[in-house]
Amino acid sequence: MSSAGSGGEPSGSSSAIVADTASGYHHLTIHGYSGTKGVPTGECVSSLPFTIGGHRWCIYYYPNGLSSEVAGYISLELILDEDVAEEVKARWDICLAGELEEANQLASMASASVDNFASRTGWWYRTFAKREDLERSKHLRNDSFTIRCDIIVVHGCRAVAFVSVPPCDLRRHLGELLETEKGADVVFEVGGETVAAHRCVLAARSSVFSAELFGPMKEGNAAGVVVHIEDMDAEVFKALLHFVYTGSLPQTQTLKEDEDVTYQHMLVAADRYGMERMKLICEEKLSEYIDVGSAATILALADQHHCEGLKKACFNFLAAPTTLRAVMATDGFQHLSRSCPSLMVELMAMSLRH
Repeated sequence: MSSAGSGGEPSGSSSAIVADTASGYHHLTIHGYSGTKGVPTGECVSSLPFTIGGHRWCIYYYPNGLSSEVAGYISLELILDEDVAEEVKARWDICLAGELEEANQLASMASASVDNFASRTGWWYRTFAKREDLERSKHLRNDSFTIRCDIIVVHGCRAVAFVSVPPCDLRRHLGELLETEKGADVVFEVGGETVAAHRCVLAARSSVFSAELFGPMKEGNAAGVVVHIEDMDAEVFKALLHFVYTGSLPQTQTLKEDEDVTYQHMLVAADRYGMERMKLICEEKLSEYIDVGSAATILALADQHHCEGLKKACFNFLAAPTTLRAVMATDGFQHLSRSCPSLMVELMAMSLRH
């Protein structure tokens, strides 16, 4: 029997203390940039509030700089838009939206200094972008540009738990079930292709599928029945099923310039099958593609499928008189005037206000 004082391997243990953080980002698009240049130096326009890390924030946009010393620059200010008992500690940064710029910003956030935010106060980015540089850059398109604000809220420190519970992998398992077709009991024929799925999964996720497969609308009584889907592309239907099983959209295989059309078709499919969250995701995606060439088409889509958020984004883009006139000259606007006459009243009222 060994004693406490005997030789041998020493006992050991390990633990860790880590910073407890919550992170997120917000995209802010400045539509009608040229119109904002009339805002006097030192005056700002505020974004709508957004929530990251359990706190409410907003961004102040100074088109002509925070002060006369930086009048040739765009200044930005990140504001903690709430009352707090204790100062909020956070790392933050803002960049012009773009794949490279956003990747570089994310990489640098870990080493960024921590700033303290008191109630209704913020930190400035006095020389965010020189106006003449922005106006020559690729970031200004159709008189609009987008910025990305990353925030990491530092809540404090905590000890790491002894038991680490991994995140739920249900969506991965269901995705594999769709991919392998194991146990599939219904086949859809769409766009010249057949796709197998599971009736109980579809019915649980969509009241429309439930009615088609189990209710009075069901096509046949036997499992394995072939259901014909009309007026939909096969890839769009597969994307719909992918969302039904996993709660996320698949990576699009289309060319970059065709992505907006793909999201339009996905939105129509989501509306048709009562997939409200998928529909909202498509709305959010499409709001990033609004420009002179697409605004009328996207507005018509938003009106026909009751997408209030997307409709507001279109009207916001069309608020500038020069932009509205440019859109009115497009073929899409001619289609809009025929298919959505009620919208013409709103657009005419908007043009008269300017």
